[in-house]
Amino acid sequence: MSSTSLEIWQSRFEQWQYKSWPQNDQAHDVAHLKRVWKTAQRIMRDTDANPLVVLTACYFHDIVNLPKNHPERHLASSQAATETRRILREDFADFPGELYDAVAHAVHAHSFSAGVPPLTLEAKIVQDADRLESLGAIGLARVFYTSGALGRPLFDSNDPLGKDRVLDDTQWTLDHFQKKLFTLADTMQTAEGKRLAQHNIDFLVTYVAKLCAELQGDLWQLDESVLRDFSSQIAEY
Repeated sequence: MSSTSLEIWQSRFEQWQYKSWPQNDQAHDVAHLKRVWKTAQRIMRDTDANPLVVLTACYFHDIVNLPKNHPERHLASSQAATETRRILREDFADFPGELYDAVAHAVHAHSFSAGVPPLTLEAKIVQDADRLESLGAIGLARVFYTSGALGRPLFDSNDPLGKDRVLDDTQWTLDHFQKKLFTLADTMQTAEGKRLAQHNIDFLVTYVAKLCAELQGDLWQLDESVLRDFSSQIAEY
């Protein structure tokens, strides 16, 4: 498929979303979808992945998006896959029907909480691209935005790294780094996704080392012990 054709589909999907998809969660808005697609393009470079399947799944993977603390959060991607089929059938009648299954699977498999293994190259690319949004500078902004929306404290000032308590990212935002974010490189499905994930996790480790230094009153340095310990732990994941 030509780049022009993909751009037309992308434009049509975005126009539909701005008109028909309420933007209640700014961490999962159209700007997020654009970034996931941009990352997916980088990952699928020099592969034989179907770009229209990847594009469509990138733009509809969050069409049903339940809050992080919702009891049915793990069902959201299944519901999104069903809703994507309906939207394509009713609002994009010229979308190739033979691609419905591939798009729906990529949408269903993208979710971390659903735990659905991606069985196609397209699904692996979409999953990696979406998880990379949780890492790096964008990931840092999104995790604190989401935790703020949920009313969660940023960190336990007395024990920010949970050395003498059980880690609980439903209570402390910073705990989410150790509970999930630092482990994401090991869940990547593609070599490029893993490389990008490790690069951005290194940035998050540096951030945590800087935060810990500041909590000790040192505004100019990194906490080298934190940097060393986390770098060693991540290498073992």
